[in-house]
Amino acid sequence: MRVAVLSDIHSNLVALDAILAHARSVDAIWHLGDVVGYGPDPDGVVARLGEVGATGVRGNHDAAALGGPEIDWFNPDARAAAEWTRDTISGATRAWLDEQPERRTIGSFSLVHGSPLDPLREYIATLASARDNLAAIDTPVGLHGHTHVPVAFVGDQGDVMIIEPRDGATLEIDDRRTLINPGSVGQPRDGDPRASYLTLDIGADAGPGSETPVTVVAWHRVAYDVEAVQAAIRTAGLPRRLADRLAFGA
Repeated sequence: MRVAVLSDIHSNLVALDAILAHARSVDAIWHLGDVVGYGPDPDGVVARLGEVGATGVRGNHDAAALGGPEIDWFNPDARAAAEWTRDTISGATRAWLDEQPERRTIGSFSLVHGSPLDPLREYIATLASARDNLAAIDTPVGLHGHTHVPVAFVGDQGDVMIIEPRDGATLEIDDRRTLINPGSVGQPRDGDPRASYLTLDIGADAGPGSETPVTVVAWHRVAYDVEAVQAAIRTAGLPRRLADRLAFGA
């Protein structure tokens, strides 16, 4: 089974469509929240995820769009975009967002937006936070987003190894607990403006001499029409910085 894992789409339909075209051979699509916020097309993104049958969880921007208190700790640009999103989204979009749980388990995978310990707030960005959250998951693998940076943390008896993947990098999951972040579809923050996502090849052939299927993770970067999204953000009256940052992946 081959799964595309997406996170932090942030109302960027152009980036999402580029990802879906690139990942057209997958069997399923999982999302890790922050479907809306920042970008200009929340209804379009939610409709597209519904069309492809995406399964996933709620992020803090999704919760804010529903009227949640998460908006109170947003910076001014994020708050302005969240207020615009609240006023803009359709009833169908609101209902779809409301159906997304904070946590979801699919087989050997735990899905959250922020972290297993705090799905809507905590950023797993340090070895210390990764260590605490590796201990907290009750499945072999945890999938999370929120930082907008592709990364993996692999734990072994308290020791944690960090993997910072490049485009096309792969990781074969072994018997150690692992936390994996696909990066951001709609607003990357690792210095690369291309949309980011990952694929899970569950039950892949481990190669000659092995009869045990494995799961292989592969990270991907996909270029999209950044200028078109920037123009749509400005036309919508959203903060200009949200448009400017897309060109730099910052």
